[in-house]
Amino acid sequence: MNYEKAIVKTPCINLIHGLTTSDFGPPVYEKALDQHAAYIEALKSCGLEVIILKPDENFPDSTFVEDTALVTNKCAVITNPGAMSRRGEIKSIADELLNHYGSLEYIKDPGTVDAGDIMMVDNHFYIGLSERTNLSGSEQMSEILDKHGYSASTVTLSEMLHLKSGVAYLDNNNLVITGEFVNHPEFEHFNKLIVPDSEQYAANCLLINNKLLIAEGYRETGHLIKSKGYDAIKLDMSEFQKLDGGLSCLSLRF
Repeated sequence: MNYEKAIVKTPCINLIHGLTTSDFGPPVYEKALDQHAAYIEALKSCGLEVIILKPDENFPDSTFVEDTALVTNKCAVITNPGAMSRRGEIKSIADELLNHYGSLEYIKDPGTVDAGDIMMVDNHFYIGLSERTNLSGSEQMSEILDKHGYSASTVTLSEMLHLKSGVAYLDNNNLVITGEFVNHPEFEHFNKLIVPDSEQYAANCLLINNKLLIAEGYRETGHLIKSKGYDAIKLDMSEFQKLDGGLSCLSLRF
């Protein structure tokens, strides 16, 4: 799939108070801004027009825009994030997406969905059932996708925060995969590019128009990607990793 645009949101100062399960300490705000700027430049180098939304101090995690919407060629779905503190993030994203889509679909209570739990492979969507995405949310999302001509299936998580924390579809049936998903039957038909447990964070990579964005500092994963012929752009993600955020989390691509 070729992308033309991406929506990002500048990190707010309150980023340092964002949700996290990591023990890496709080992010350094100024460094996070620099890393976010480098991320934007990487998106542009992939040929994307980047739409930059203003920071919102009311929502510390709002730079992780991917969780607030699922965007496809046929529809845009505003999610209902699993963390209560993030529910208000959807308004600014919905306002922006209305500039690009004629109408929007919505996930409604009691359903919850973080779109970081959704991986697209051609016209099929894998939906992770996690602490942030519940069965009602996945069923609503599946119904919406079916209405627009897509199919969907669910994958139950037991360890990772989001589905895309551990799997990333590239192209030509190649799937970057790690941890609890390596032997999952749902993914047995893919060509698996297995990321070692010691480098699990690097599994959240992002293929955009034949260029692959990967986190810097993961040697084995870097060699694995290179051996498959992908043109990699390595980015320092240290400050976002402190908040459980990865490369896909920071943009909506369509």
